[in-house]
Amino acid sequence: MHGTPNLAAIGQILGDPTRTMMLETLYDGRAWTASELAHAAGITAQTASSHLGKLVDANLIAVEPSGRHRYYRIADAEVAEALEALLVLAMRRGQRPGLREVKDDPLRHARTCYDHIAGRLGIGLIERLLAQSCLREEGDAYLVTERGERLMREFEIDVAALRRGRRPLTRRCLDWSERRYHLGGALGAALADALLERGWIKRLEDSRALKVSTRGKRELRRLGLYGD
Repeated sequence: MHGTPNLAAIGQILGDPTRTMMLETLYDGRAWTASELAHAAGITAQTASSHLGKLVDANLIAVEPSGRHRYYRIADAEVAEALEALLVLAMRRGQRPGLREVKDDPLRHARTCYDHIAGRLGIGLIERLLAQSCLREEGDAYLVTERGERLMREFEIDVAALRRGRRPLTRRCLDWSERRYHLGGALGAALADALLERGWIKRLEDSRALKVSTRGKRELRRLGLYGD
């Protein structure tokens, strides 16, 4: 229809398996160089450059020069949320949600969903935060209670400062592998950053999968946020 957004154009961009692989790689929230993305997708640097140019032109990814390299990342949280929604749709329609196999235990146990925690670990965190009355469900988001703000101070997270930001404080993000909601939004990102910085969770090499460290298990259990 005239004057409506061109959905077909976005569909054409996302319909290419190589670009899908690149987006899946970038979905861990980090910035990657063109050569790293070429290696991940199994293509030449020249071919990668062409695909990356199309993704940049479509405003799906952003590029930032730094020294001799150009670093690519998902454009923003809005794009990440749209990609997650497509993963959920693919699962519901019986399609494999990417070129990589995702039935392996590491990804299902814990992974990054753009910049927050997903998988069984993410589901466990939100369920325990709700059970402890640190959060309350409120529409498509969560309300952070006073108790929740006190808990977040354990991680040096300033909830009031996050509220003043442009990004929504919390969001219910549907987990494509577990079919339940985990914590997204600014608070979900801040919590993931805090756990990574403390070494309580660690990234697995060349994967979006996460692993809870021995110390992380101990400390999260102390706070009532983890259980095998």
